[in-house]
Amino acid sequence: MSTPAGFDELIHPSTRLSVVALLATTEWADFAFVRDSLSLSDSALSKQLHTLGEAGYLEILKEGGGRKRRTRVRLTGRGRTAFEGHVAALRAIVEGAGTLPDAVPGAGAAKAAAPGREAAR
Repeated sequence: MSTPAGFDELIHPSTRLSVVALLATTEWADFAFVRDSLSLSDSALSKQLHTLGEAGYLEILKEGGGRKRRTRVRLTGRGRTAFEGHVAALRAIVEGAGTLPDAVPGAGAAKAAAPGREAAR
């Protein structure tokens, strides 16, 4: 099975997918909100935001200084497009899984027998 168009290896890891999915629902989000919503440590979230930012998927805005420093993030147009394409690709994979038994000869209801056993009927 080939990878559907739009599948994004950068977004696909579960932590990054969760970050991008959360950001897709808002215009801007505070670092603390994303961290707490996804139960991530500061360092784990920072690493994911850096990776997504380097790819041009996020805009990261740092305001203030010292203890009052505030970090806010949002998806860029490129990030939103990549996320929507990735979601569509995942849907295609899931929907394609439901059609597999009819499309592949011999992949019907009968299960292959383990060596030394009869096939289930």
